[in-house]
Amino acid sequence: MKRVFLLLTLTFFTLSLKSERTGSYTYQIARMKYNGGGNWYVSPTSLPNLISFCNKNLGMNINPQEAVVEPGSPEIFNYPLVHISGNGNISFSGDEAENLRNYLMGGGFLEVNDSYGMDSAFKKEIKKVFPELTLVELPFSHPIYHQKYDFPNGLPKIHEHNGKRPIGWGLIYNGRLVCFYNYDADIGDGWEDHDVYNDPPELHEKALKMGANILQYVMLGQMNSKKP
Repeated sequence: MKRVFLLLTLTFFTLSLKSERTGSYTYQIARMKYNGGGNWYVSPTSLPNLISFCNKNLGMNINPQEAVVEPGSPEIFNYPLVHISGNGNISFSGDEAENLRNYLMGGGFLEVNDSYGMDSAFKKEIKKVFPELTLVELPFSHPIYHQKYDFPNGLPKIHEHNGKRPIGWGLIYNGRLVCFYNYDADIGDGWEDHDVYNDPPELHEKALKMGANILQYVMLGQMNSKKP
């Protein structure tokens, strides 16, 4: 496990040095192209809008173009954060689950958005990755809700879906949050262009701010801390 962590850390560090030399971008984040039949490609304007918001308001230097990566690909180790979203089924093979486990144990992070309908499938599949771990509801005091933007009541609710309260589920490995799963909040759809859902501007802004907190926590905060 230590060797995997070292390899992933060196990959991120090498990418950072390369970007400094070439004057390009420090980070790139990826969308997961998963199997199972769910629409992994949902909300195509969401990540570009979030990246633009973070670059402008947090001073990040993220490549404005998202990458697309499969769960079993070695390319996943090139990205500090991988976004999963969709409606419907998601499935990991044994090899994909093992690759994801190594990625997360080595310092990677999954940001998961239930765009409505993937809850039961995702919870079942993430158990293949970490059968010994259980998703836990993060308390409102968790640092992910208190980065640049303060969310004292946890996740903002962007879309109604089933009308349930929004929940921020976390998967914690060795004291480190490795996966954040937002359920019945749909902040991912809230990042979309305004004319997609016609969300009120204040909801669009809340969604972007919560997304910015996640990226700030992962890429600027948690890398130097193992606090849950």
